[in-house]
Amino acid sequence: MPKQKTHRGSAKRFKKTANGGLKRHHAFTGHRFHGKTKKQRRHLRKSAMVSASDFKRIKQMLSQVR
Repeated sequence: MPKQKTHRGSAKRFKKTANGGLKRHHAFTGHRFHGKTKKQRRHLRKSAMVSASDFKRIKQMLSQVR
């Protein structure tokens, strides 16, 4: 059986944390900021953690990333 390859698109979007979590960036940050409040824009700048329901699937896609 061949080795499982890393999903390269996922590898560029997610980073592993020291405690084994997965860090991600927020959506809705590409354009049209005039329709969002200052508070919304400020919170979207920060990174977030991957939710528990998506964690297993994304971790499998990143299986070869250290």
